[in-house]
Amino acid sequence: MPKETAVYTHGHHESVLRSHTWRTAANSAAYLLDSLEPHMRILDIGCGPGTITADLAELVPAGHVTGVDRASGVLEDARATAAARGLANVDFAVADVHALEYPDDTFCVVHAHQVLQHVGDPVQALREMHRVTRPGGLIAVRDADYAAMTWYPASEGLDDWLDLYRRVARANGGEPDAGRRLRSWALRAGLGDVRATSATWTFATPQERAWWSGLWADRTLASAYADRVTEGGHATAGQLAAVSRAWREWGRNEDGWFSVLHGEILCRKDV
Repeated sequence: MPKETAVYTHGHHESVLRSHTWRTAANSAAYLLDSLEPHMRILDIGCGPGTITADLAELVPAGHVTGVDRASGVLEDARATAAARGLANVDFAVADVHALEYPDDTFCVVHAHQVLQHVGDPVQALREMHRVTRPGGLIAVRDADYAAMTWYPASEGLDDWLDLYRRVARANGGEPDAGRRLRSWALRAGLGDVRATSATWTFATPQERAWWSGLWADRTLASAYADRVTEGGHATAGQLAAVSRAWREWGRNEDGWFSVLHGEILCRKDV
């Protein structure tokens, strides 16, 4: 069975987890929520610090949620999140989406948020997700599309950020414009009944701009992403510093507006 070959571009620096812990089922999996039932067994792939996982567990009180991630360290954060919320119907494990160690037809729902953009073989990942889903169950996937991100006012520094990020992500074996490809990948994986939608995050208030620009300004200088940029010869430390300044300048602009487009697919497995 194939194993992961891509390198996770972001790493787990505080500036990355600052973003990941903001995510909820409501702001990151709304397309799925109407399909949930209290008894369901859910697999949450790439769970990170577990905020979405914990929300899902609360929504299936008679069911169970398993959160998995390739990085064992972040699972400690996920366990702490679940414990702080008093959840008894959730557990966490290390796993590779290309080769899941679960039997066929195990879960009612298999969910992945912002995962397929970072994996080496998204089609194989979807095949595995389909394999462990029960007949009649759902495969739910949501990914950002970097090339479709847009902002105002124009900024050469943010143009440089986007070009650099997409080059680094692809050098790491991922596909940063995954959102638009989800339906195609699902069809190539042999999934039927594929419903494709899209949704956005928008950052426009002073608080939202400060938060979004600040985490990217910090990530650009201090995260694993910054190391991969310089070690891979994609940009110099000075160029990264210029990008970081551009983020902070954009965040201070009272006209500032930023939109992140996500592609979404919800696939029901044949009975």
